[in-house]
Amino acid sequence: VQLQASGGGLVQAGDSLRLSCAASGRTPNSYVMGWFRQTPGKEREFVAAIGWSGGSTYYADSVKGRFTIARDNAKNTVYLQMISLKPEDTAVYYCAADSSAVVSKRAGRYDYWGQGTLVTVSS
Repeated sequence: VQLQASGGGLVQAGDSLRLSCAASGRTPNSYVMGWFRQTPGKEREFVAAIGWSGGSTYYADSVKGRFTIARDNAKNTVYLQMISLKPEDTAVYYCAADSSAVVSKRAGRYDYWGQGTLVTVSS
């Protein structure tokens, strides 16, 4: 499975941004998909995850109510809609795919990773 993340950029606090992750390869629609983020010197942090059907979603407490994860299996694409962005949301955002059926918040459970897209939120 190959993952291509896009949509990052420089925005101001309070703005919105939508990240996309295009998947290709072996049956990506059956995979759990997740978004993680990382800043220099810190471990990769869980942001959101979604089950293969889109019926189950999970969020980190820090983004709950502001971020929404969704998937369009017809387009093999996962989205992360971000609103009310804060400077502390600044990070490189990575999409990831997990071939198991169980949604996980642990980065080590994910088998495939995209290249990351930088989100910078200015105050």
